[in-house]
Amino acid sequence: MSTAQTPRWTGQFGRAYTDRNNLSLYALDALYEGNYGVTRRELNRRFLAGLRSDARILEVGCNIGNQLKLLRELGFFNLYGIEIQHYALKQAKSRTPEIKVAEASALEIPFPDNSFDLVFTSGVLIHIAPCDIARVLREIHRCTKRYIWGFEYYSPTCVEVAYRGNRNLLWKMNYAQAFLDQFEDLQLLRSQQLTYLQNSNVDCMFLLEKSRTECAEQKP
Repeated sequence: MSTAQTPRWTGQFGRAYTDRNNLSLYALDALYEGNYGVTRRELNRRFLAGLRSDARILEVGCNIGNQLKLLRELGFFNLYGIEIQHYALKQAKSRTPEIKVAEASALEIPFPDNSFDLVFTSGVLIHIAPCDIARVLREIHRCTKRYIWGFEYYSPTCVEVAYRGNRNLLWKMNYAQAFLDQFEDLQLLRSQQLTYLQNSNVDCMFLLEKSRTECAEQKP
């Protein structure tokens, strides 16, 4: 399924994004620490402490696979990713041969209902147009049997932001609340707003749980 944004992200514009963000894990941690004063590794530990190492985890929009590699370092091994951009996916397969990645859209996640213990995004929902976001949230909700984890650009209301001089490519909003508004069976377990050290922009990490679940493992 294609949207107005798909040709940009699967074409040269998307390739340039991937090249700009082709970072080592240490460089990625340094970027987070410079932006927020905390590393991505530390945020992962805060939000996923207690989650079993054999949990089935899917990243929607994995790009070259760095976030999945960080989870691998934490001891998670049942990891999957989908990515719409073939150029990035090829790199992800090379960089993370032990992680199962596939070319697919967030609008049509190619897995059955309740396939994963946790589905997550990191800087992906912000690039989904408001007219399409409900479908993406529905796909994420459909594929997880327990947790939804996100890290996205935050605003209390939906605001379009120019992205590298382009319109119709980036929006900030309260994505955790968008999930809660759309699905009655979700509850917010944890959230943390992270203000940039160099400006007033804010990102938010959040963890949601389906309330009707028979899973018995410890909550993160």
